[in-house]
Amino acid sequence: MAFLQTEKLFSRKWFISYSYIVAGTFLVSLGYVYFITPYRIVPGGIYGISIVLHYLFNLPVGGIALLFNIPLTIIGTRVLGPRFGTKTVLGFVLTSVFVDVLSYYSGFKPLVDSDPLLSSIIGGALVGAGVGLIFKSKATSGGSDVIAMIISRYTRLPLGQLMMAVDSVIVLLGFLAFRDWRIPLYSWITIFVMGKVIDAVLSGVSYEKTIFIISDQYEAIRDKIIHDLNRGGTFLHGEGMYNGSSKKIIFTVVNRRELAMLEEFINKTDPKAFLSVMDANEILGQGFKSLKDKLED
Repeated sequence: MAFLQTEKLFSRKWFISYSYIVAGTFLVSLGYVYFITPYRIVPGGIYGISIVLHYLFNLPVGGIALLFNIPLTIIGTRVLGPRFGTKTVLGFVLTSVFVDVLSYYSGFKPLVDSDPLLSSIIGGALVGAGVGLIFKSKATSGGSDVIAMIISRYTRLPLGQLMMAVDSVIVLLGFLAFRDWRIPLYSWITIFVMGKVIDAVLSGVSYEKTIFIISDQYEAIRDKIIHDLNRGGTFLHGEGMYNGSSKKIIFTVVNRRELAMLEEFINKTDPKAFLSVMDANEILGQGFKSLKDKLED
């Protein structure tokens, strides 16, 4: 990602992209100021470190995060190349400003009194929604992710595992600083909720199911899918592992209501049929949202 605009200045796509950044950074700030920081929850990342330093030395959370993000971005650019664009820089600057402005007026007074568990869930949801919007704008959250990227470059360790390791070390730092065993528990709950909400924002909440069906009555099942459910599908050719017999496998995608109808029909038509049903996190293509529409969002 270079320090160049990928959208035409003041175009519709440009306005949408930067609106995502502003809205996303504001949601992130709300989560940190009103739900996470008041209970000393340390959800990894640069803001986890900033929260610890805030309570130890009475330093501004947003300002400390900005002081960490600027050198990390410079180092990351030198080591990893110019992949941190202007939108990423704008994102962490706005987040720092919003956090310190909101905290100045709120004094980190929690909106949910005496309930750190509920605050960890709501805070994680707000931060996750905000980070998801930032990701949709093709920006990144910077911060500790850069540390993981640099370590991954020199060690060849998986980036995902390194990001988890870095965040876990920061969570444990909060435990050592505050000497409260509940803090890591609330922090990991926040991290879990953040991850789930980020996925939901990026991929949407999908009710579709992916199905693989192996049945000798594949023609009847095909007719049911095409004519009654008005869905498409694909025949895959397989071979039985036990006796080497040729099999036709139906691959299709349906929603939850259609799945119930299809399962009932298969049970009547071929009770010995084999079905594998999986959640479809994202479906793109004919009959669903097109890839072009997704990329233009």
